[in-house]
Order: sequence, then C-alpha cells, then structure tokens
Amino acid sequence: MNFAGGEPFINDVMLGELCRYSHELGMAVSIISNGSLIKPYWMKLYGEYVDVLGVSIDSFNPEVNAKIGRGGDANNKHLERVLKVREMCEEHSITFKMNTVVCNLNWEEDMTEYVKKLNPKRWKCFQVLILKDENSGAPGELRDAKDLVVSREQFDSFVKRHEHFDVLIPEPNDVMQNSYLLLDEELRFLDCSAGGKVPSESILDVGVGVALQQAGFDVDEFYNRGGIYDWTRERK
Repeated sequence: MNFAGGEPFINDVMLGELCRYSHELGMAVSIISNGSLIKPYWMKLYGEYVDVLGVSIDSFNPEVNAKIGRGGDANNKHLERVLKVREMCEEHSITFKMNTVVCNLNWEEDMTEYVKKLNPKRWKCFQVLILKDENSGAPGELRDAKDLVVSREQFDSFVKRHEHFDVLIPEPNDVMQNSYLLLDEELRFLDCSAGGKVPSESILDVGVGVALQQAGFDVDEFYNRGGIYDWTRERK
C-alpha cells in the first residue's frame, strides 16, 4: 500500500492510522512525501508501521527548488529537511527512497554529492509527464507543466550522468504511464493509458476485479520497471 498525494502528511493522524491498519493486515506500507511535514513525534507513534518512505527531491539547488515550487523561495531549507527525514528513517528502521522528476529546470544538474550523503536504497527518476485534465494547461486545469517538459534525450543524459548509482531506476514516459495502479479519493482506479486520468467505477460499487479491468494497467511493464523488490521490513 503506497500513500501519495498531494501531500499525505497534511492529515498526519489519518495517515498514521491508515499505515497502522494496512500493516496489521499484512501489507507492506510506503509513503511518498515532500518531507516538509514529517515530525519526530509522528515517527515515534507510527514509524514501526512504515516499510518505505520516499521523499521527492527534484533539485539540490535552492533556486531551482523555488522555481519548481518546493520550499517557497531561494532561501528554502528543503535539503536540510530531507537530511533530517533521512536520519529519522535510519532511527526507525524505515527504508529511505528518493523520487526525482527530471524536468527542464534540473536535467543538467549533477546530484552525485548529495545522493551519496542521503544514500537511498532506491532512487526513482521520472521523466516529467503531461496528462490531460491534470497538468497540460488546458482551461479548467490547475497546473500547466508544458514549460517543464524535457526530451527523451535530455532525460537520458541525466540518467547517464548518474548511472554509477546502482540504486537508480529510470522511468521515462513510456515506462511510467501505464505501470502504476492509482486509486483516487473515491477508490476509483485512474487509467492513464490514453494520456489523461480516466476514473474507473469505484471498487466500493463494483469490486476490485471489475474496476481493475478499467485501470489500463500494464502488468508486464510493472515487472519490467522493477516493481517487485524487497520492500517489507522485519515484522515484530
């Protein structure tokens, strides 16, 4: 079970209880966060129910982070926060993972120094993806990411620069688009295969089996991108 957002820690108590419940059902639990709201008290209460914590890190340059929207301004402390989260993961035996979206603002960056310091178990690098009704800048959409788009060649050059990290897992658009099962707040799978996010019927109404047939999920690509790995901590 992977909790992502938005930012899952906005409602940290609900998130913690969902982690606890999922763990008690025997699921491996992971969270994707920007790291800004992760507090020591939360880790003490709920850290034992989390197997993997992934933090979104798109740059180690404060000015680039500000342009991307992480940290507010060029004096932001995103890196400082991430290092603290890394320490908390170590303290609570949680696997630390990095997620990086490669875009027009960071594709030339060399992240080697700081990735060595953070020493993630996995580093997933995504090519920025434009989806209809999500971030294409069409009327009624909240976001326009077209200016952040990079070519496959630019994405590959970023990957090449960091290929000495054996934990690096590159996911260009053609790998990423259909290889995830996404559930929205109404428990509908989101089919991205046609370049948008088309919701299935809710699993509350038709069950998982029927809804899954409407998800556009490519199970072969899921395996090909390394979707199965050792993601479960030792159970007490």
